[in-house]
Formats: sequence, C-alpha cells, structure tokens
Amino acid sequence: MELSTWLAFFAASWAISLSPGPGAIAAMSAGLSHGFRSGYVVIFGLVLGIWSQLLIVGVGLGALMATSSTAFTVVKWLGAAYLVWLGIQQWRAPARPMVALSDTKAVASRRSLILRAWMINVVNPKGTVFLLAVLPQFMDLAQPLLPQYLTIGATLAFTDLVVMSGYTALAARVLGALKEASHIRAMNRIFGSLFVLAGSLLALFKRSV
Repeated sequence: MELSTWLAFFAASWAISLSPGPGAIAAMSAGLSHGFRSGYVVIFGLVLGIWSQLLIVGVGLGALMATSSTAFTVVKWLGAAYLVWLGIQQWRAPARPMVALSDTKAVASRRSLILRAWMINVVNPKGTVFLLAVLPQFMDLAQPLLPQYLTIGATLAFTDLVVMSGYTALAARVLGALKEASHIRAMNRIFGSLFVLAGSLLALFKRSV
C-alpha cells in the first residue's frame, strides 16, 4: 500500500471510528457502569471484533454473506436481537455505585466485557458490508494482499483505540458526577434505550453491496 493511499485510508478510518454506532454506545456504557480503568477493556473487545470482520472479508465469507439472502438475514437478526438484549440488561441494571471487586471477579468481569464488545461487532452485518464496499478502494490487487490487510487492521485498531478511549473516558467523567441512585438509574435507561434503538435500526438495515 502506497503512502498516499494509506493516508487516505487513515483519514477515512477516523470518520469510521467517530461515527456513532453500537461500538460507541458500548464504550460509553462501560465507562458509565465501570469507570475508565475497568471499562476501557471493552475497547479491546471492539478491536477484536473489527479484526474478526476483516478476517471474514479477507477469506471471502463476507462476499458470501452479502450475496446470500439467508445468511445475511440470519446474521442481521442475530445482531439486532443481541443489541436489544443488551439494552434490556442495561435498562434493568441496578442503580448502585461501583464497588471494589476481588481479583477473580474483576478478571471475570473484564472477560465478559471483552466478549460482549467482540460480539457487538462480529454479529453486525453492517460492518461486513461496509468493509466490502470500502476496502477495494484502498487495496492494490497487483500487490500481496496480506501486508495490506495487516496495515488496514492496524490502522483501524489504532483509530478505534483512540476514539473509543475518548468515549469511555467521557462517560466515566459523567459517572463521577452521578451521586444519586435515581441519576444512575436514568443513565442506565438512556444507554439501554440506545442499545434497543441500535438493534431496531440494524433490523431495518438492507444490503447495499
């Protein structure tokens, strides 16, 4: 990948990361519920999800999913249902301040956060369709593909780490200002509603590739 091509993709990747979506909601939700120190692990799950999507596209499964109505519909409804389920869980979350966890419980909590974030990106067919539409514009088929995919994966990971860290930190600052249980409950319901809205929009999503 030539430098000029990479610079164009680098600029595009910032727009991709900054655009609001389930990933941004997940990052802010984690910052709100767990604070920055524990909530930032969600970002690694989101990046793993991006890499998984890139792998799906790279091995050709993305094109198969985009052309198969059945496969696309199944993934779409799985993604929508998962986001709605997350929204219900967030809505029903107890309005209690953060408490210190034991090392074992903290590790388990971080693993669940990473897995949840990974699932958010993996079961989102919009990501696959988007990559199928965008990547050909920045790739040179006459050159080896693996180094180009690695460069794209690293670039997307960097921009997502920076942007999602900002979202998580912003939400964590909001958490510090929440003193009453009613405030925490209201924020849980706001983010729960955003997850449900994201799931509903995903259910209406149609293929464009």
